[in-house]
Amino acid sequence: MAILKRIIKVGKNNCIEAGFRFGMKDILIIGNNCEINEDVYIQSAIIGNYVLIAQRVAILAVTHKFDSLEVPIIKQGSTKANPVIIEDDVWIGRNVVVMPGLRLGKGSIIGAGAIVTKDVPKYAIVGGVPAKIIRYRGETTVNHLVFRKNM
Repeated sequence: MAILKRIIKVGKNNCIEAGFRFGMKDILIIGNNCEINEDVYIQSAIIGNYVLIAQRVAILAVTHKFDSLEVPIIKQGSTKANPVIIEDDVWIGRNVVVMPGLRLGKGSIIGAGAIVTKDVPKYAIVGGVPAKIIRYRGETTVNHLVFRKNM
């Protein structure tokens, strides 16, 4: 952790497991009280406090350009860095991929194996490929009716 803190901005009381890799040290901030599990790759992100990232998650900030049909994709270069914003109290499940420039809202949960292609609202629980809202934290379902606590 001491070596990592010399390279990127890392807050206090974090647990970062073996196999953590990152791409862009200039745009990587990890808040306080976070847990990043094994084999996580973060290209570029601003991470809030109390964030839990499970194993084998990929958080991307750059992708390949592909607009030209005359030029091979490999020769078209990459987009500019567009860091992911992860707000406080977010749980990202195992094997999730988060695409560049997205915002994962406060208290949201990203289900295992999801591919996140759109912003996630606060307290939303999303899953699937592409990820879609399943429900919101604090909701109760009775006889197919949804009751929501004030948030």
